Amino acid sequence: MDFTVRFGTEKDVPALLRLIKELALFEKEPEAVEIDEETLLTHGFSEDPKFRFFVAEQDDEIVGIALFYERFSTWKGPVIHLEDLIVTQSRRKLGIGKALYGKVLQYAYTNNYKRVAWEVLDWNQNAIDFYQSSGANYLHDWSVVQMDEEGLSNFVNQNI
Repeated sequence: MDFTVRFGTEKDVPALLRLIKELALFEKEPEAVEIDEETLLTHGFSEDPKFRFFVAEQDDEIVGIALFYERFSTWKGPVIHLEDLIVTQSRRKLGIGKALYGKVLQYAYTNNYKRVAWEVLDWNQNAIDFYQSSGANYLHDWSVVQMDEEGLSNFVNQNI
């Protein structure tokens, strides 16, 4: 089956949100998605977009996405963070995920970014194996640290 990969546009936002929700379900956190189409449109298509994304399209249907954004490393300079890479369940194992991943890496290389980084759940062995087979380094000794909205509120209100 043939598919194409291209930059996402405003008209792709409903499919983007659908795939974000599908990823959350796969990652066993469907209730964690708070974002909506309006937020994606506002932050993805403003004068200073907060993210970009590629879509994989097959038979006039968006079947995968790779969403990424720029960060800055104090050691390396401009880098990219790959936030989400998802292919809809029924279209996996067709090379779509690999094509999306490759498009992000090609974009980073072509635009002189110093690194692409992302997180992967430790139980997602298929993804870990795929990333390692592509030459990516799986950093066992680093842990993700986050502070959610409630934590931010508590911290700010207790430390002002």
